[in-house]
Amino acid sequence: MANYSDFQLGLYFGGLAGELPPYPLTFAGLEAAAREKMEHRLWDYVAGGAGDEHTQRLNVQAFERWGILPRMLSGAAERDLGVELFGHTLPAPVFLAPIGVLGVMTDDEHGDVAAATAAASSGVPMVASTLMQDPMEDVAAALGDTPGFFQLYTPNDRELAESFVRRAEAAGFRGIVVTLDTWTLGYRPRDLQHATFPQLRGYCLANYFSDPVFRAKLAAPPEEDPGAAAMAWAFTFGNPSLSWDDLEWLRGLTDLPLLLKGICHPDDVRRARDGGVDGIYCSNHGGRQAASAPAIEMLPAVVDAADGMPVLFDSGVRSGADVVKALALGATAVGIGRPYGYGAVLGGAAGIEFVLGCLLAEADLTMGLNGYATVGELTREVLVRHG
Repeated sequence: MANYSDFQLGLYFGGLAGELPPYPLTFAGLEAAAREKMEHRLWDYVAGGAGDEHTQRLNVQAFERWGILPRMLSGAAERDLGVELFGHTLPAPVFLAPIGVLGVMTDDEHGDVAAATAAASSGVPMVASTLMQDPMEDVAAALGDTPGFFQLYTPNDRELAESFVRRAEAAGFRGIVVTLDTWTLGYRPRDLQHATFPQLRGYCLANYFSDPVFRAKLAAPPEEDPGAAAMAWAFTFGNPSLSWDDLEWLRGLTDLPLLLKGICHPDDVRRARDGGVDGIYCSNHGGRQAASAPAIEMLPAVVDAADGMPVLFDSGVRSGADVVKALALGATAVGIGRPYGYGAVLGGAAGIEFVLGCLLAEADLTMGLNGYATVGELTREVLVRHG
């Protein structure tokens, strides 16, 4: 099996023919190029975070406090980054994290389909947001044989929640990821300064506007009165009363693997495990929802409490080296967010595939050059703490 690091050889050999990389190779470069291209309000929505954005910055900085202990002459010239997740053999321990405005981040405003297309090409799974610009059925169809998971923002209408889950099952999604930390919007000054929010303008609501339960409760179809439909979404989206008492109902909605996203405390992990969930998704929403500690700092305790149950992770991942560090701290698979989102802005599916190529090449080289041939060799003992 070829190493992912061969991606960089392709770039070097392309240079011999006068070809330069089509997109930036660093997160800073992707961010700058995407900012130059995006409409300013959409840019602030995507790049911004909660409050003073301190949590968002700490998510990134926390990775810098960990180093990887090198081991030489270990026979790591060939690597295997494959992992098992809910019965699926994945070629690499990464996935595309949900981005709720991804649909309008590409030139053609089909960003969710672009991500699914990149997932199908790369074999990297996608966690698809409830907030899509295309219906979930179209997104699932573009995934091909690559597993996709449907991320559920649980509405305050149980009938609608059940409809979403049934549709996700029928479309072929392989699991349901329930996000817990977004029952209302976090305090986001950038969006407030513009006094705007994409979904209130009708963007990325295709799953609602195409749902028979949602449509049946409207006075007029969304095609005739999109403004009224968007307002109906606003009063349906969040469920402030959702509690542990609802876990039995959520678990009963599907036989698919059920994951809870936003879990960062070991006691919550144990309660979720006792409630019959199949996996934990440790995340602080990329610093977009509430001021909190960096998610990576909470990952080890979450993994310990999970007691062998799969733990997905995101928040602050900006490089392949970050991926390796999160794996060493116990993550089963690591979510990529803004990096691939910026790739989508710059080149649609091709831009996402390029970003994944960069991240996987760096992760592969980070493992190999430090002497680790498989993900299973990445334990906490391979990390050293700086300060």
